[in-house]
Amino acid sequence: MDAHLDPGDVIEVAGVNGAGKSTLLRLLAGLTQPSSGTITERPPVVGFAPDRFPMEQPFTVSGYLRHMSRVRGGARWEPWAERLGMAHLLGLRLSELSKGSAHKVGLTQALMCGPGLLILDEPFAGLDADTREALPSIVTELSEGGAIVVVSDHQGGLRHLPSIRHWTVVDGRVKEGTVGQRATVRVDLPVDEVRSFIARMRDEGYRVHDIVAEEQP
Repeated sequence: MDAHLDPGDVIEVAGVNGAGKSTLLRLLAGLTQPSSGTITERPPVVGFAPDRFPMEQPFTVSGYLRHMSRVRGGARWEPWAERLGMAHLLGLRLSELSKGSAHKVGLTQALMCGPGLLILDEPFAGLDADTREALPSIVTELSEGGAIVVVSDHQGGLRHLPSIRHWTVVDGRVKEGTVGQRATVRVDLPVDEVRSFIARMRDEGYRVHDIVAEEQP
């Protein structure tokens, strides 16, 4: 696939698990080199938030963000930490974080540098409701400022943005076009298993609708 991304473009990348979405994002970010073809004119500043933040690092949250600020030439992380509601996390060690909290740290380190290219791998998975609601606005602001944003997202959290483009990865190949239809599946399970089931589904990037408890005859 030959594709040209312009400043302000927002791309949603879809595809089944194992299709190659994360590999594509790493190629775009420059973290993996292509075996064929070329990627040219990548913006000089790239922010990348992986789907699984590496929590085994020996830092507290604030210590890690200060470290990344130095790496990024003194980039300010504090406004992003405030906007993402992270005040209560700053003193925790990375290893103590939930997946959703770790996602916030990953988002902050990706955003603090003022990226010309922002790449997000499943950014909505595990996030609290306030952060999920804030993220589309953040992406819109960056896009309006000229940044290119590429997002792999099972949950379709950005799909309502009017100018979003869609890429679908199938067996390692990228096709441009609208994402295929979605289906809603009802699952009946014991009440005491609901919480863990929902957490697992959200961690894997699926959208969970309203929950209805029913008495069994």
